[in-house]
Amino acid sequence: MMRTHYVSKVTKEMDGQEVTLAGWAHEIRDIGKIKFLVLRDRTGLVQVTAKRGVVPDDVVDSINFVKETVVQVKGKVVVGKGAKAGVELIPTEKIVVLGPVSTVIPFEVTGKVPAELDVRLDNRYIDLRRIETTAIFKIRSAIESAFREKLLELDFQEMTPPCVVAAATEGGTNLFKLQYFENEAFLAQSPQLYKQMAVVGGMDKVFMTTPVFRAEKHNTVAHLNEVLQMDIEMGFGDHNDAMDVLSDVAVHIIKRVKELCPGELKTLGREDLKVPGKVNRFTYTEMLLRLNKLGSPTKWGEDFTKDDEKKMPEAVGEELFVVTEWPTDTRAFYSMPSKEDPKICHAYDLVYMGMEVASGAQRIHIPELLVQQLKNRGLNPENFEFYVRAFRMGAPPHAGWSIGLDRMTMAICGMGNIRECTLFPRDRVRLTP
Repeated sequence: MMRTHYVSKVTKEMDGQEVTLAGWAHEIRDIGKIKFLVLRDRTGLVQVTAKRGVVPDDVVDSINFVKETVVQVKGKVVVGKGAKAGVELIPTEKIVVLGPVSTVIPFEVTGKVPAELDVRLDNRYIDLRRIETTAIFKIRSAIESAFREKLLELDFQEMTPPCVVAAATEGGTNLFKLQYFENEAFLAQSPQLYKQMAVVGGMDKVFMTTPVFRAEKHNTVAHLNEVLQMDIEMGFGDHNDAMDVLSDVAVHIIKRVKELCPGELKTLGREDLKVPGKVNRFTYTEMLLRLNKLGSPTKWGEDFTKDDEKKMPEAVGEELFVVTEWPTDTRAFYSMPSKEDPKICHAYDLVYMGMEVASGAQRIHIPELLVQQLKNRGLNPENFEFYVRAFRMGAPPHAGWSIGLDRMTMAICGMGNIRECTLFPRDRVRLTP
């Protein structure tokens, strides 16, 4: 290996030890007899101090490259009062250049000169070198790990649904079509139908992290055309059971991010992130009344607007909560209507920091009702026969949900644009890099 340690593993307790580090030249200063190199790797920054008379001249002179050069540094760990991390490195050998810079870096990685988001996304491999961007994707990774960790603890089984499908999974026309040999196919809008069939097949409790695709011609800060979903489906349970799991998973995610990423949260100014206790539930009708009192013009039967979502924390006095019992016509065709009032269905959304980050419902497992709901939405049941047929062979009551990984990251990190939280975002105009 070209390093013995990552920067974050170099501590005061290692005073006097020799280590080998590798990374990028983040900053370089030459003040005559002393040259300072700030070395950056994915875990942080450390100062390398080369002073004439303390180290050989050829070691000092080896710091003769530009910022963002990839280098290897061998040296001794020294506790230093002036060093931000409490330690610095005194090089014992010439710094080795592993990857020179041979063109102009498109923007200042240190952030001293701000760069437009589009410029950063056009050069994402450079943007990933920013301390703030590194923090976002460490947090995103922690979110994914915590999701998987909690579902495995709850005895769910991981599965992988297909991304190429023969019919719309949620209805509508906003589909990406593709030619699949002699047939027309689509990129999946959702893993919905397949995770349900897995439950009907006896897998009982499943979870997955999967990309989905929406050919919607929007251009907002909260939408993309390719997103990552963290989904579950559970058999022998209703919407209340699924909401219990959703609440447990959401709280676990926030808790684990708080535990695993304190430095990253501080970098993003989110060190005060609170771990919620109980996740309360509010009906759609109750939430609508509260929002109307705050001036929202939304009427019963309409979906909440983004402005409504932003006002919801104020309306209920909480950051994380569930909105349930929605008008049936506003939700997907497979949402189970209430027996008491078919105009209401057992669907729900999880709202966090004024943003919908998850959505779910109890599903229709009765084939005759499912066919009727398809017809009510103007969809041809024959196109869904492979799906409906599964429920004719003995299907348990079941429910599930989906957390948008990109949006959950956006909420936790306090970002104003979902593109900041997606490694290589795909929107209406962006296909590269």
